Amino acid sequence: MKKIVLASAIVVLSACATTDDPNQRTKVGAAIGAAAGAIIGYAIDDDAGGLLVGAAVGAAAGAGVGNYMDKQQQEMEAALAEEQARHDLEVQRLQDETLKIDISSEVSFDFDSASLKTAFTPTLQKVSDILVRYPQTVIHVVGHTDSVGSESYNMELSRRRAQSVVDYFVSHGISVSRLVTVGRGEIEPRESNDTEAGRQLNRRVEIYVKPIIEGQESEAYQTPKGSQI
Repeated sequence: MKKIVLASAIVVLSACATTDDPNQRTKVGAAIGAAAGAIIGYAIDDDAGGLLVGAAVGAAAGAGVGNYMDKQQQEMEAALAEEQARHDLEVQRLQDETLKIDISSEVSFDFDSASLKTAFTPTLQKVSDILVRYPQTVIHVVGHTDSVGSESYNMELSRRRAQSVVDYFVSHGISVSRLVTVGRGEIEPRESNDTEAGRQLNRRVEIYVKPIIEGQESEAYQTPKGSQI
């Protein structure tokens, strides 16, 4: 975090939130938060060269964060039990209380497409229904690809796939102020791209649900980085 911006952040974020340019929406990790009607703006560097976000005041108290995320995880795992049994996705809890949902692109997108599969939207509906009830979180949607194709093409495809998930969430009642869109392309593989099995695992979308903790609001808008093999 390099600096705090006040009134100017509100103006910039308001303009970006209403634009029809999908690339502009991607650059803006969050628009205007309204948990308590007050905004703190932060300029945070990311891989794209800088991300302007607004952190909503009205965060969870530190002592209650674990319980807050426990309840959310329990609801998520119960609602997505069938999908987890089919290995369509995986739900896990990270050490910093972040909830991570790892979704295979094989079940969510057709090959070389950024359009959500119709058969997958009921799963996203379940996720949306739970996320909307836990507003003291920031939701990071991160797209990944295998190494087939150029690095620049894969980066854009991963970003468009992440944006499709974000657009779905917005259309189902989740505030844009809580959403961050990130494309990582082929740079964070889970397995080697030398085999089809590895490439399949690398084609995925990750959803990170980070709690907004009182006194640490800006950290909720910093997208986690995955491990690289």
